[in-house]
Amino acid sequence: MHRADRLGRELGFEPGALFIKRDDLTAFGVGGNKARKLDHLCTEAIERGCDTLVTGGAAQSNHVRMTAAVAAMLGLGCVVVLGGREAEAPEGNLLLDRVFGARTVFTAATYSDELEGAILEEAERLRGAGHVPYPIPLGGSSPIGARGYVDAAREIEDETAGDPVVYTACGSGGTHAGLVAGLGDHSRVVGVDVGAVRRVGDKVTALARETAAASGLMEPRGEVRVAGGQVGAGYGAPTEAAREAILLTARREGIVLDPVYSAKAMAGLIADRRAGRLAADQPTVFVHTGGLPALFTSRYRGWLSGDGASPGS
Repeated sequence: MHRADRLGRELGFEPGALFIKRDDLTAFGVGGNKARKLDHLCTEAIERGCDTLVTGGAAQSNHVRMTAAVAAMLGLGCVVVLGGREAEAPEGNLLLDRVFGARTVFTAATYSDELEGAILEEAERLRGAGHVPYPIPLGGSSPIGARGYVDAAREIEDETAGDPVVYTACGSGGTHAGLVAGLGDHSRVVGVDVGAVRRVGDKVTALARETAAASGLMEPRGEVRVAGGQVGAGYGAPTEAAREAILLTARREGIVLDPVYSAKAMAGLIADRRAGRLAADQPTVFVHTGGLPALFTSRYRGWLSGDGASPGS
């Protein structure tokens, strides 16, 4: 847990109000929030005697990259189903998928949630070939995977005081749902929609309820909180608010956000603070979900470097 007073002062928070939960620093596969989910998912896969992990996502999916890494660590096969068309020169997360030894299968899907059926179809093909596959949904966002963020909610409660509100990127919804299940109250968690799946609020509501039940907890109170306005032209699209969030966080705290998830989540937090929806003394925890490899892809290189000038340079 990183106390972010310099960034907090820039945004008008009182000292000691803003923290960053550094889940980008988990210990394998270049780090990220998916490590918590895969901890629970891979435990079940091994207990079932599975030999191959099967999952999917966008071509630059952080979840896919982390799944490929953990499969290598555990001596399991890994097949990943990716949206879009295969690039001539793999870069970023896609390059790492192959470095970790995953087999990639491309589809023409536009939205990530169109890939769920393709994941199950690939698992069936593997089963027919004599393997024992373990299909993992997009983002590891199942009641089992989301239990990793029930764990994180307990850590946040132990590491901070004053009932903090928690901000996170909301892609496939599992991180958001797990935090809600662990904290027991939708009002405590703001998920900033990054445009990965449709109707993500409905998914979070259902998954938080299912995750709480699977964890032996009470059904969460209140209504889901999903902040819009940060997607831009679509999933992964560069925005000026995300660029500002990356530069402010880097130049005030020495912490690097990614352009697809954490920068848009931080942009949502910044927008809420500037609009007065977050009080200056409100204890606030920003969950840094990782995603560093995307920064080094051609899509973002020129956009981020820009003229190198402010904010606050």
